[in-house]
Amino acid sequence: MVARASGAVAKIGRVRYRVTLQYDGQPFRGWATQPGLTTVEGAVRAALDRIFPGWSGLVVAGRTDAGVHALAQVISFDAELGPGPASTPDALNSVLPPGIAASAAVEAAPDFHARFAAVSRSYVYRIDRAPLRSPFQEGRVWWHPRPIDLDRLRACAALLPGEHDFTAFTPTDSLHNLFRRTVASATWREDGDELLFEITANSFLRHMVRTLVGTMIDPSWEPEQLAAVLRGAPRSEGGPTAPPGGLYLVRVTYPDTI
Repeated sequence: MVARASGAVAKIGRVRYRVTLQYDGQPFRGWATQPGLTTVEGAVRAALDRIFPGWSGLVVAGRTDAGVHALAQVISFDAELGPGPASTPDALNSVLPPGIAASAAVEAAPDFHARFAAVSRSYVYRIDRAPLRSPFQEGRVWWHPRPIDLDRLRACAALLPGEHDFTAFTPTDSLHNLFRRTVASATWREDGDELLFEITANSFLRHMVRTLVGTMIDPSWEPEQLAAVLRGAPRSEGGPTAPPGGLYLVRVTYPDTI
């Protein structure tokens, strides 16, 4: 029997919750529950079991891979008993493990779906160009002290907005059936020693952002080559995949009416 967190539990009627989570991806083997492994979903499910006497239908806006972080991941689920949306972040944070925290919770429309209702997701990839690595940045940036041609990176990023076939930027064993995605924006910008790649799209393939970053950072890649593989080339014609620690899910956007 699961021990429940202390605190008042009220019957509130069936409520669909929309909760925003933040997490450091380093201790976890990604979002999705896997037998014998520590995952974000597993930790969240355990916390929900302790806070809500009965809940169901956990959905996440976008699965993240092992080592990838989130500043604004969104989940939805249903519950009839519990602390209510206003008290849910504090209640969850009292039982979630280090590295995961709830930052907001609201009552959503009965048909709200954290994944299918989202109109876009936004990611940021951080590259540290400092000449010496920092232990405080381990697993949170890609330390890359070698020269980087920012003009070339920006020319590559300018090719990404619009609808393209990203087959070359996801593993060959991907379970996706459709490989076309619509990118709303993609930019590189400087912030001190860091280079930040910011991208927003309707949805993303597995490893898509990391492989785009790894490809663009590779000095052998020119914009013309990138344009060619965006037409549906196989994975073998894409570039390398950047490490997971530099990637952050920073925003999930929903229609104003939700």
